[in-house]
Amino acid sequence: MAKLTKLLGTAALLACLGGVAQAEDAKPAPRTDLGADTVVATVNGKDVTLGEMLTVRNGLPAEYKQLPDDVLFNGILDQLIQQTALSQIGEGMMTHRDEIALEVDRRAYLAGVVLDTTAKKAVTDEALQKAYDEKYAKAEPTKEYHAAHIIVPTEDEAKAVKAEIDGGKDFAEEAKAKSQDGAAANGGDLGWFALDKMVQPFADAVAGMKDGDVAGPIQTEYGWHVIKLYGTRMAEAPKLDDVRDQLTGDLRQKAVEDRVTDTVAKAKVEKKTDGIDPAVLKDDKILGE
Repeated sequence: MAKLTKLLGTAALLACLGGVAQAEDAKPAPRTDLGADTVVATVNGKDVTLGEMLTVRNGLPAEYKQLPDDVLFNGILDQLIQQTALSQIGEGMMTHRDEIALEVDRRAYLAGVVLDTTAKKAVTDEALQKAYDEKYAKAEPTKEYHAAHIIVPTEDEAKAVKAEIDGGKDFAEEAKAKSQDGAAANGGDLGWFALDKMVQPFADAVAGMKDGDVAGPIQTEYGWHVIKLYGTRMAEAPKLDDVRDQLTGDLRQKAVEDRVTDTVAKAKVEKKTDGIDPAVLKDDKILGE
């Protein structure tokens, strides 16, 4: 059903794009009394409102939102008229399966409203500052490493690469030619990183190297590495603005998790699953036709 609705909306918008330009008739003065309940059309006596149009627009992909205002307005209006007319027929064809689907959608939407509101309220200037202070204000400078690597599938290949480099081959050129990860195009350069951001034993190998050293083969879950250490530095704690997005995500996530946990804990929940085989979820006939 959802796919058909999307196709219907696309058809309406494309129809407007291909429509014949209307004559430049005199336009009425813009209305100033518009609201969510402003009626923009009626279909067999059923109102279509401006609020419904805005809701449809807000759910459209970005490319549709870039259409000219008149094209988008008429496309959305046509879509809602089509849906309204068809839904009036659909109401008379409702099955229990349809009622269940609508109820599941309703619960999901309302739950989403609660969690979205919870996440938004969690992010304030005060909350961000507190989160920053707890994580970074008293943090000691940390050691960072600038390294590059060449990663290949087998130990023998890694040994051969290491031998080539020990014999004078340029590390970056070898990485471009033989490394099998996204950093290869950049000569295997991994930039600056803290050891806790790297897998073991890669991190241990880097920690034991001196500037300019080439080490390997080192095996990780991703393959066999040959590593070159370019340098090290002591990094101060980042500024708040540098980690604002990260802290915002952390605050939102924690607020959502806490809200779910607290809400369910306070709810009177009685699971009544005794005697129900979990495989029953594969039996679509239970929903009926």
